Amino acid sequence: MSFKTVFDTYSWEAVAERIAKVTAVDIERVLHKPKRTVEDFMVLLSPIAQDYLEPMAQLAQRLTQKRFGKTIQLYAPMYLSNECQNICTYCGFSLDNRIKRKTLSDTEIRQEVAALKTMGYEHVLLVTGEANYTVHIGYFLNAIEVIKKDFANISVEVQPLSQEEYEQLHEAGVYSVLVYQETYHKEVYKQYHPKGKKSNFDFRLDTPDRVGGAGIHKIGLGVLLGLEDWRVDSFFNALHIDYLQKTYWKSKYSVSFPRLRPAEGIIEPNFIMEDKDLLQLICAYRIWNEDLEISISTRENEHFRNHIIPIGVTTMSAGSKTNPGGYVVDPETLEQFETSDERSASEIAALIASRGYQPVWKDWDRVYF
Repeated sequence: MSFKTVFDTYSWEAVAERIAKVTAVDIERVLHKPKRTVEDFMVLLSPIAQDYLEPMAQLAQRLTQKRFGKTIQLYAPMYLSNECQNICTYCGFSLDNRIKRKTLSDTEIRQEVAALKTMGYEHVLLVTGEANYTVHIGYFLNAIEVIKKDFANISVEVQPLSQEEYEQLHEAGVYSVLVYQETYHKEVYKQYHPKGKKSNFDFRLDTPDRVGGAGIHKIGLGVLLGLEDWRVDSFFNALHIDYLQKTYWKSKYSVSFPRLRPAEGIIEPNFIMEDKDLLQLICAYRIWNEDLEISISTRENEHFRNHIIPIGVTTMSAGSKTNPGGYVVDPETLEQFETSDERSASEIAALIASRGYQPVWKDWDRVYF
């Protein structure tokens, strides 16, 4: 069995209809329950739930502090390559974009590492495009070997791999793997991914099962907010997390909220997601799932990030560069997307402290593997 078995029992249109029919009575019932199901999460996504944003935010804050305390984990992405074999209509790295392609050498990786260490980072997320002939499992294992003495925690966001390859990453010291379905709307998925291995919806859908089967400590999921109806997509993402938690119960789980941002040659968002919508979504995730780690990246603007800290977030990036070599090696290479909050890591750490929270640079050590 894989998640596809569960996924196939739902239809996009039926979920959209159920969300639209939620009533105020439904919201009150869910908010007063001691424990909530993924079906309750659907209720919290509804348009009418926006009338309850204040009590939802207050409840989300209480649940977050109960489970995680007043701490925010800091991490930085490090882009290793922008080479990609896929055509994706929303991504600056898309194969059909005529951009300068770059994959970091060992020396360049060490230079980027030195820059991140100067900022204070102990948690790093390695990111690449999807180019199997260049950035493959051998490249990943070598990069991890180059950097692992410098970081307490290594995560990766790369192309879907086999379970055996994920087992190799686990053995090499990778703590978490992030993989995004982008959209769960199977009928239109191909329109956004017309060419490349990523165009295989079912193969990508089964990726978290392979990650879980490999025993990875943490699995991160998310959808690209702006492609399709964020409420329906987010329900399917939560449904996926719910299945994974029950199946691979030894792993931890996180969710991210990438909103479609400007990038070279990409489409405009089909569905606009306002800040209040994202606030509702974050609250809904926290109220549904107290154990879920919630991450906010520098895609979001300063105002939003300033005010979301007490609500439900557990992890934030800062000072991020979304191009290979962007910190020191080659700052002019094309970014995957534009960042919105360009404040430094030290500024974000100070902001977190000013809100009465503790910025955490390190909460994991490989000695405990």
